Amino acid sequence: MGRYWQVLRLFWATAIAAELEYRINFVIAAFTSLGGLAGSLFGLFLFYRDGYQFQGWSWAEALVVLGVFTLLQGVAATFLIPNLNRIVDQVQQGTLDFVLLKPISSQFWLSTRTLSPWGIPDMAFGLGVIAYAGSELNLGLGAYGAALPPLLLGIVSLYSLWFMLGATSIWFVKIYNVTEVLRGLLEAGRFPMVAYPAAYRVFFTFVIPVAFLTTVPAELMLNRAGSGWLLATLGLALVLLQVSRWFWRFALRYYTSASS
Repeated sequence: MGRYWQVLRLFWATAIAAELEYRINFVIAAFTSLGGLAGSLFGLFLFYRDGYQFQGWSWAEALVVLGVFTLLQGVAATFLIPNLNRIVDQVQQGTLDFVLLKPISSQFWLSTRTLSPWGIPDMAFGLGVIAYAGSELNLGLGAYGAALPPLLLGIVSLYSLWFMLGATSIWFVKIYNVTEVLRGLLEAGRFPMVAYPAAYRVFFTFVIPVAFLTTVPAELMLNRAGSGWLLATLGLALVLLQVSRWFWRFALRYYTSASS
């Protein structure tokens, strides 16, 4: 583990140094994130402006879900999407051969090789929305602590889904349209699951587990869900992580390398 941690620090230090050559991009990303958050807040406001509220969810409670969604969006933009795009490029260019020859887990290398600090504004805005909603609801530190485990497990689940999608580039080289479909489905997480009809709730809970990414952490933070949901979130994260490992090994059986 010490060797992997040392490699991870080297990867991220190199990536940050390279990205900071274009510092104006951070300002642009911050304004883009602010605009996206404003649009999300406006969309949520349209539901609540006339006194309507999602079943059992006040305005401040719905803001917690939106904050978690924005935070995860920033995590994906910082850590997941840049590496997913690299997988596609490496398969296209044949440089995946060199990754497979390295004395390190290829999944670890491909998942952590780079990062993009331009997702940090989304993470900061997401935390800000959560903190504001928590202050409106008079939540204590214990509530934030209760939300941390399911949030981290949600990140693991999100990573596993993204990585499996990236692994399909071994068969389907151009998967950018598929990533947009997944990104669109994950957009449903900006609202509590009760905002959707029953059939959609089932789909976003058991097929594409969006509920476990945003609504469940928010419910645990608000003390609206029991420990059973936390155990379900843990089980889902572990299963998806293991499936991603198996799927990557399976996909490599069909990788013919750049020279064959």
